[in-house]
Amino acid sequence: MTDQQSERRRLLQELGDQKIPFLAPSDRGFQQLWDTSYSGLVLRKSCSLPAELHSRVQAALLTLRRKGCLLKDLVRVRDRDVFTAVSRALLGEPGHTYRYLDTRLFAIPWHSEDIDVKGQNCCDPDLRAACKALWELNTFFCTDVSQLKEGDRLSQSAKGEAEAKQGEEGDTESKHSEDSKNSEGGDSESRQSEEGDTESKHSEEWDIESKHSEEGCSGSKQEGEWETEFKHSTEEGESSQLKPGETSFAAASEHAEGKCPDWGVKASGGTETEPVGLKAQEKPVAELKHSLSDYHIQDKEEHESGQGCSQPSPPQVCSGPVKFNVTLLNYMDPAAMSQLKEEPYYGMGKMAVGWHHDENLITHSPVAVYSYSCHDDKGESSEGSSSDKACWRIGLKVAWDIHTPGLMLPLESGDCYYMRDDLNSTHQHCVLAGDTARFSSTHRVAECSSGTLTYIQSRCREALSNLHTDPETGSHRLVALLPATLQDCEEIHNEVEFEWLRQYWFQGQRYARFCSWWTRPMEQLEKDWKLMETMTMLFLAAVEEEGQEEEGRREMAEILLSALTDRHQQRQTWRDRCHSSLAQTLPPEEAPVDRPFWGVDDPSMPLPFDLADIINRVESLLWRM
Repeated sequence: MTDQQSERRRLLQELGDQKIPFLAPSDRGFQQLWDTSYSGLVLRKSCSLPAELHSRVQAALLTLRRKGCLLKDLVRVRDRDVFTAVSRALLGEPGHTYRYLDTRLFAIPWHSEDIDVKGQNCCDPDLRAACKALWELNTFFCTDVSQLKEGDRLSQSAKGEAEAKQGEEGDTESKHSEDSKNSEGGDSESRQSEEGDTESKHSEEWDIESKHSEEGCSGSKQEGEWETEFKHSTEEGESSQLKPGETSFAAASEHAEGKCPDWGVKASGGTETEPVGLKAQEKPVAELKHSLSDYHIQDKEEHESGQGCSQPSPPQVCSGPVKFNVTLLNYMDPAAMSQLKEEPYYGMGKMAVGWHHDENLITHSPVAVYSYSCHDDKGESSEGSSSDKACWRIGLKVAWDIHTPGLMLPLESGDCYYMRDDLNSTHQHCVLAGDTARFSSTHRVAECSSGTLTYIQSRCREALSNLHTDPETGSHRLVALLPATLQDCEEIHNEVEFEWLRQYWFQGQRYARFCSWWTRPMEQLEKDWKLMETMTMLFLAAVEEEGQEEEGRREMAEILLSALTDRHQQRQTWRDRCHSSLAQTLPPEEAPVDRPFWGVDDPSMPLPFDLADIINRVESLLWRM
């Protein structure tokens, strides 16, 4: 057990069965907590966005769902494949990808330009229009986030009207707080009993939480799926379905009825109401025997891009104007989920998505999220719904800190929020389920130094520059036999196969029936990969050639053995993933494909060989040396 894991377990032992405080907008001290501990969070109310933009974006989201473009991902968690709880798709700059939990998503392009200009008609007009509408939202976010000033927390229209209601809201504040306690804190004992809040259970959950996990990556337990394939009940986002009235802000619509509320009411006189969800015996968590006020544990897991780059570059830091290059679209309907787990540390309610950081982003880059709740696929909005309907909310907490209270922010349909500066890296957030279906469009500055088509094409050119093809006979030979050059070529070979081709055929190809943008580039990548396979055979022939200096042959053999051993192991992993029981539950048009093929899998290849046999030959050669 690492020192970090030991500290986590110590914290959880110290916490025991107690709940950590959290504040919602109806609680005094909410604004102060927001300003002091969550200053990177900005809320933009729905009425502050152009109505035409709302209309186009919401129609686009419904179009994507109606066409079947939003699909569940099969991701890798603790060496097991699991389905995401949310259905999703990636849109973004042409040729961009986004990688999370050993899964690479291939972006459907924005289609921000006229197809006549680009000369590529890769999808139907409806899908093209939907993608362009989300590009317009992306453009709005880029401008809006860049214009925010230090200290901005709440963007809203009709501010004067909201301020006029401030007194009335203040009169009802205590009622909301009391109602919150009745709904949240009143049944906290039963929830604790259901969850069985033991130190070992929490420890396992918090260990999972510390790993990079994308929004919706480990949601609810699907009947049959998780029972057989993933019996651990510790993944983020599992729980029972949220029922009306369980959330401390179920009646959020009472605040405004379509108008922008003012949630920035400062506490007066220095006194505050008790935080939401606390019972009398739970309050001592803020006064633990060993105070954690000066002990702020941040999640310091390595933020590796995981993009397969053989020579990773230093992490980029966001500077200058914001330019979101992708948006990850999510859709979830709580009514279709068999179980959603209670949020275990604060008692915030049922979770649709567990605690996580968004991963593979440029350091300190912002994230912008558009939230759209609707009753059905026709797009009937949940705005103006009755107060017994629970709205969707986001929860935030300081990473690995059980002293600072959490923050819970309700989201009406059409609301947006921004996570700025270092909020995503120093804090974690979760999504708390409402009673209606919800779309979210999460705009990011993805770290794509090794995640674009342009990048991998340049890597292919680099490797293939060491291969000469005779224009008359078509025969091949290696240009140079320098060990460093050969090692670089084999690393690129593995990167092309496992970070691009197998990722694409595992799940990326599912989107080809909607948008064919990636089809030709991936066909070319596969042709380049076949040439790299030829280069491996030429490399092997050079190693086995007797006339060379023994020391040089040994160095080349060791490089080849290392590359081939890694390749053999990864091919077996991908083969297992493609034929897993979970993968077999997918319909044919979404099922993973074990490709690219080689050896007996594809007799048409010019130089079929058994990789295990080649490894044995190289090992025998090294043994003889």
